[in-house]
Amino acid sequence: MKSTGNFRMVPGVLRLLWTAFLATFAAQALAADAVLPCPPQLRTAVHFWIRVYTQIDTNEGFLHDPNHLGVVYATVRFAPDSPPSQRQRIVDRERDRIAAQLRSIAAGVRPLTPEERRLRALWGPHPSPAQLREAAGEIRFQLGQSNRFKAGLIRSGAWRHAIARALAAHGLPPQLAALPLVESAYNPRAYSKDGAAGLWQFMPGTAERFLHIDAALDQRFDPFSATVAAAQLLSYNYRILGTWPLAITAYNQGVAGMLRAVHAEGTRDLGVIVRRYHTAMFGFASRNFYASFLAALYVDQHAQRYFGPLRRLPEEHFQELTLPGYVSVAAIERAADVGVARLRELNPGLRPPVWDGELDVPQGYRLRLPAGGVRWTVATLRARLGAQAILAAQLRPPVYRVQPGDTLSGIAARYHIDMWALARFNGMPVDGMLRIGQSLRLPGAPPPPVQAVAQVAPESAAPGTLYRVRPGDTLTGIAARYGISPATLAARNGIGLNTLLQVGEPLRLAAPTSGTSAALAAIYRVRSGDTLSGIAARYGISLRALAERNGIRINALLQVGESLHLPGHAPSAAVLAADVTARPAPLTPPVDDPQPVSARQAKALGPMLGPEADPAPSVDPANYQVAANDTIRVAPAESLGYYAQWLGVSAMDLRRLNHLAFHQPVWIGERIRLDFHFVTPQQFTARRLAYHQALEQSYFARYRIDGTRKYVTRSGDSLWTLTRRFSDLPAWLLRQYNPHTDFFTLHPGTALVIPRIVPAAAAG
Repeated sequence: MKSTGNFRMVPGVLRLLWTAFLATFAAQALAADAVLPCPPQLRTAVHFWIRVYTQIDTNEGFLHDPNHLGVVYATVRFAPDSPPSQRQRIVDRERDRIAAQLRSIAAGVRPLTPEERRLRALWGPHPSPAQLREAAGEIRFQLGQSNRFKAGLIRSGAWRHAIARALAAHGLPPQLAALPLVESAYNPRAYSKDGAAGLWQFMPGTAERFLHIDAALDQRFDPFSATVAAAQLLSYNYRILGTWPLAITAYNQGVAGMLRAVHAEGTRDLGVIVRRYHTAMFGFASRNFYASFLAALYVDQHAQRYFGPLRRLPEEHFQELTLPGYVSVAAIERAADVGVARLRELNPGLRPPVWDGELDVPQGYRLRLPAGGVRWTVATLRARLGAQAILAAQLRPPVYRVQPGDTLSGIAARYHIDMWALARFNGMPVDGMLRIGQSLRLPGAPPPPVQAVAQVAPESAAPGTLYRVRPGDTLTGIAARYGISPATLAARNGIGLNTLLQVGEPLRLAAPTSGTSAALAAIYRVRSGDTLSGIAARYGISLRALAERNGIRINALLQVGESLHLPGHAPSAAVLAADVTARPAPLTPPVDDPQPVSARQAKALGPMLGPEADPAPSVDPANYQVAANDTIRVAPAESLGYYAQWLGVSAMDLRRLNHLAFHQPVWIGERIRLDFHFVTPQQFTARRLAYHQALEQSYFARYRIDGTRKYVTRSGDSLWTLTRRFSDLPAWLLRQYNPHTDFFTLHPGTALVIPRIVPAAAAG
């Protein structure tokens, strides 16, 4: 078929005919796909999203009916770079105009204007007045995406091969590589208003099952790690739901939501579900998610027909090695001779505190360095860095940036911190409101170690030797390097301890302590919130001795990053002071490609490609709703005591209601009748969900899922023995991966899926 790179130049009538021809061709091609079929009920929706992705850009949009996507009333156009408020006024004015015309047609006003005849014709030959009145109140606006989609196609080249390998390794259809076009336009820095992040738009709660997220690292922004996690999640969805249309919709709606839809309609046919199933949770975004994916897939496969020749970015190549300790970005930049901008491109999972110099790159992190040149190994990096740059732990409290939906209790549970201690540490009330993007310091870590990962002796200097100040040098850093005190070095050169050094300035070096380095002091780097008395108490040092050792007053105001000598500590710790201020100034992301760190910044980046998709709230397939007869099915980790607490009644009341003897247990899967005198079923369900979310959050703060394994049950196996056999795997997680298995009638030979659990500290 001939390329149409100048598609937008085709006159109006020809353009409509060409669009209709492509839509027919696309419908035939998609309908023939056995793995990812297009149900007949979704073909009009697929055509609509193809138009959104190829015909109109982000300075245009469709006003359309949300339930009949073939009904597009008008195309609204905006001035480039016009503010959102101005755009909203234009949309509202045009929507009101069309609504008034639809109501006029419904009222039977005659004669109809040409515009009114056009609007009526969109609804077929004989639309009813009730249908038109209802349509007048439901007009929806959809922003165009052609420029974003084209940019996403170009960006996709950098990762499409790695994504293909990950999908193949998990036995998944290669077509799923089109999903990031819908989720993020292949932007690894994408951050939604709801807190979803990265190429695959993971929500924090879902991501923590498969990825590492903490103050220094968020693997949602790492395209390679996030792709493996997305493959695991999609595989999980398919295993539970049985079809790819349902599994892909569950990526947006959640497994539990799709199971409810399947049970409510009695079918796994997504076309039937989309047509019949309407609830508050299964709205426009969920109904259109699979259709928008099919549209993205088709345009991706036939990009030249819509955009002309495209040159996709080349595949990203790099070297990887595991860091043997905590290392600053500045030290890596110097050792590898790589600019910080390039390091940031290769390591997008590292969070702003690392790039700003507030935290070091964590131990165990899989550092990426440019391909070519030096063949990097851990030994090579050690040699280039020097042992003084490789630390055993972060030297300051970790910092957590508040995400949408966070609570103080939830953050405390995630990091195993007492909630009241967390509040006190940050000078806020325990019931204080959190702001999205707010930084919280996390207490509870042991005192920073005064021991480096590798030992190195201080350099020696003959008396009278001159040292030329280099970029990043500080007085304390030079003193530590040569085994002398900052006070001695300052006195030798007639300068103050806080003097700002100039690059190239000569300093006279005093000789190290004669005979041995045993008198050398350990070095401590000042952290946010530190006081001299607090540091002295932490290390069991006299406050006066600490002040005198560093030539400062007892009540001196300390500067973050300043180095203090700790008298009486091991000499090897002096290396911790080396190049303490050699870190770069806080790095500002490029203006044209910001890395959003809050919902506010995400909103400023503009709308997503897809149908305003709401990320799946949970991977848990369990149905926690109350049945119509006021009963629930007992889930793992629940008890009568919890039910009583959530209902505001006593456990004995529930025992009497359910004819249970004293101390008689309730069993997982058993039906229990509830007493709703004091709370509504909705309030009970909300409390029950919050409990399970906190349970999962606490567990995935310590562990994450690293794939699955198959297991065939043997004689004697039960839910309890299985959770003991597989590293104390919790029953609720085992049931999540096997929701259709009745563990109380378990027979030998039953095939189970067992999630592989690894410590969350494996930063990867």
